[in-house]
Amino acid sequence: MQLPSNIIDLSIPLSNEVVTDYDFMRPEIEYVANEDTADTICSLFPGLTPDDLPDRQGWSWEKITLVTHNGTHMDAPYHFHSHDREGRAMMTIDEVPLDWFFRPGVKLDFRGLEDGHVVSAAEVEAELARIGHELEPLDIVLVNTRASECYGTGEYLTAGIGMGREATLWLTSRGVRVTGIDAWGWDAPFNEIARKYAETGDASIIWEGHYAGIDTPYCHMEKLFNLEKLPASGFVVSCFPFKIRSASAGWTRAVALFD
Repeated sequence: MQLPSNIIDLSIPLSNEVVTDYDFMRPEIEYVANEDTADTICSLFPGLTPDDLPDRQGWSWEKITLVTHNGTHMDAPYHFHSHDREGRAMMTIDEVPLDWFFRPGVKLDFRGLEDGHVVSAAEVEAELARIGHELEPLDIVLVNTRASECYGTGEYLTAGIGMGREATLWLTSRGVRVTGIDAWGWDAPFNEIARKYAETGDASIIWEGHYAGIDTPYCHMEKLFNLEKLPASGFVVSCFPFKIRSASAGWTRAVALFD
């Protein structure tokens, strides 16, 4: 079997130091070193002492406190709402069909748009025309913004554009069921939405791309990375989410494969 010659990691690492979430949902990682666990390991084997272990070392591990939306992750339809327009229960992450998560990918390059811009259906159509890609059902659509350039800085949470309701419904109406973005969220940064809401009082602009999933349930990835290294099309995305019963999301090690 011929394997692809290139594998691009589309995922960010989990870290205590790099801020990729608001304070109320930041991950916490406790690192337990080999030297700290010798006595614990010995307790499993009566008669064993730390001197019997290589260099008196046990096993290292990490204790992690996470939200399912930390790091690169896949949102399930249940994250957007408990039920769809027809009253049917939304799929949780353990219920979404696996064949959604290993599909041809296409990249929309919106790095030139200003932070907070809400992408329209016309802009999606124009970008697909520019790169010469005809969208197929179940294509995985990845959105490249300037947000990943800000990873590791204080700008990360406020950088990038958002995919609006109109653009999201345009994609899902054509059979797209998985999308992804390198920003903190699929919608515009919260600070920009809050500013526009304060000006207009229009609640429909809040989380409009997410809430489009009430009409047509879909999944999307957030906090992707390295999208600028991908061609516009001609690659396959593997992005199987962690299986967590009845959960709104699952962490994923998303990668792109191509020759």
